[in-house]
Amino acid sequence: MKQIVIALAGQPNVGKSSLINAISNAQLKVGNFSGVTVDKTEVVFNICDEIKCTDYEVHIIDLPGAYSLTEYTIEEKVTKSFLQSDEYDIIVNVVDSTNLQRNLLFTTQLLETGKKVVVALNMSDEAAKEGIEIDEKQLSLILGVPCIKTSANTKEGIEELKHTIVEVFEKEETSAKIIYSDHIEEEISHIVTFMQEKKYKTKLPYRHLAVKLLQEDEDVYKQMHDEPIWIELLPIVREALHHIYLHSNTKDLEEIFADEHFAFAKGAKMEVMSVKSMKAKNLTQKIDNLLINKILGIPLFLFFMWALFQLTFKLGSLPMDYIDNAFTWLGDQTKILLGEGELSSLVADGMISGVGAVIMFLPNIVILFLGIALLETTGYMSRVAFLLDGFFHKFGLHGKSFIPLVTGFGCSVPAYMAARTLKNEKDRLITLFIIGFMSCGARLPIYVLFAGAFFAHEQAGNILFIIYISGAMLGLLMAKALKTFVFKGEDEPFVMEMPKYRMPSLKLIWHTVYGQAKSYLKKAGTFILAASILIWFASNYPKVETPVNLDTNQIKLYELEHSYLGIVGHASEPFFTPLGMDWRMAVALESGLAAKEVVVSTLGVLYSLGDNVDEGDEGLITQIRANIPFASAIAFIVFVMIYLPCLAASMVFAKESGGWKYLVYLFVMTTASAWILSFIAYRVTLMITGG
Repeated sequence: MKQIVIALAGQPNVGKSSLINAISNAQLKVGNFSGVTVDKTEVVFNICDEIKCTDYEVHIIDLPGAYSLTEYTIEEKVTKSFLQSDEYDIIVNVVDSTNLQRNLLFTTQLLETGKKVVVALNMSDEAAKEGIEIDEKQLSLILGVPCIKTSANTKEGIEELKHTIVEVFEKEETSAKIIYSDHIEEEISHIVTFMQEKKYKTKLPYRHLAVKLLQEDEDVYKQMHDEPIWIELLPIVREALHHIYLHSNTKDLEEIFADEHFAFAKGAKMEVMSVKSMKAKNLTQKIDNLLINKILGIPLFLFFMWALFQLTFKLGSLPMDYIDNAFTWLGDQTKILLGEGELSSLVADGMISGVGAVIMFLPNIVILFLGIALLETTGYMSRVAFLLDGFFHKFGLHGKSFIPLVTGFGCSVPAYMAARTLKNEKDRLITLFIIGFMSCGARLPIYVLFAGAFFAHEQAGNILFIIYISGAMLGLLMAKALKTFVFKGEDEPFVMEMPKYRMPSLKLIWHTVYGQAKSYLKKAGTFILAASILIWFASNYPKVETPVNLDTNQIKLYELEHSYLGIVGHASEPFFTPLGMDWRMAVALESGLAAKEVVVSTLGVLYSLGDNVDEGDEGLITQIRANIPFASAIAFIVFVMIYLPCLAASMVFAKESGGWKYLVYLFVMTTASAWILSFIAYRVTLMITGG
């Protein structure tokens, strides 16, 4: 069986992932926001050529969406690096038929690589709905490569694309071509003629090598510099560039060839594309007039977010009692089976209760991820990013920062990874630094606990909304400070895809939410389990003799104060005392550095109830209300909103930011900000309440 390795390349949001699904029935995440598929993904399937009676094993490498083969963004670096390698046989360039000219700009650069190329004119069904007609045969003649109309939705052209891939693979070499201006074509001809006369041996076709030399491609120059031919070739290249400069208003070769690509793409589009007369406004434009309205747009977005948090709290609370009862029963059965003792306490109070307190919030997490996935896959998220771009720029952020920040409401780990889509490194670092201000789903149990203890039940959803929005606003203010004092520089121009509105696919939504829920449960079964065992051990050892004449709760509290957990709490208590917090609240916050989900069960342990508690436990709510003053509770919530994310997220942050030093900076920044703002919140609350 022959093997064909395909590099699937295209600009962001052209339907590459959907096309893979259509070709191979692969399960990939499909999102409408630019650059959802950031990582390189490989899919393997077979093609049977019935004419030649040959089977082919096809490997598709799904490259990150890139606007060009520069090294300006992380995606472009990954894509360019792979396309310059010899790890593949064919490039399949996926093009959005509804945005032909813009997509052909990238196609021209792919053709310049000298590799075998097949162009898939994707979304042809959507182009037809918009009255766009493309003559793919004429386009094939212009580009010198096969162009196939495809649609991942209707399966149009999928089989033809497979057969074309096989045909191109079996050809000896590519016939791809790009026509440049006369003066550039003249200089290409001079260089090609010289190489032919010298019979120079190279993997690249002479024409493509000549173009790379005129573009001053760094890798080609390094390669050629060590070749004997370079001594004679250099004067020819130098003279050619001088001639090109004479015909241009600049010596900036990037600008010169960008103009050439634009001219070629525009000319090709005019030759092959026609648009029928359409109604003045389609449904997408009508919806956009409402959702991207300068006056109504942001209030509508805030309403959607408010509704999402209301659903998260109201619907998420329904199954929680059942989950709570299930884990309580399991803990009781364990104690009956194992009897009273250290092992029984470890399994029931440590392992089962610790993990149960985390799984308790799975419904909330699922609803939150479901809401975000719905907004993303329908195309709404891109509109909000466009809408908020001007607002974000006032705080030193980029419009594309919106998606990582919203993802941060679910979990900081994928949010940090989503920041890769930002072009400029300073924009990316600012976004990475403030993602932690967007309260992740793991902090939700803490907010639910304190909202239930200090506010009326019917106000809990509103309190959650205020907490989340307050955290987001603090993040924006911190972004402004970072932009002003640390990451100074000019704002980057904003380019945002505006995908069509699409009905959400139930299969896609399930795949997305299931993946996130599975990841959450995996974390509960491993990382949180280990943390729960550690906290149980630290709260039960070392064993000490207790004074006589103490009741059960007093004995437990005495043992806790003299345990390892108590020792740590008392040692750090002076740091938290100005915030109105005692040693128990300090320990709960410190345990949250490992994972925020552990904070609630830690509070249960420290307030003498065992850790078989959740945010809805009336006993814990009563103890919290009785032992923690209102002002201290507000300070505690503010601290939780701001301080360092969990250990897993911190590791990802260090990787994505480019070094451990940035994690140290993040720890210092978030801890200092959390302490100062908690102190202010504590004092202001005392003044208001007269405490």
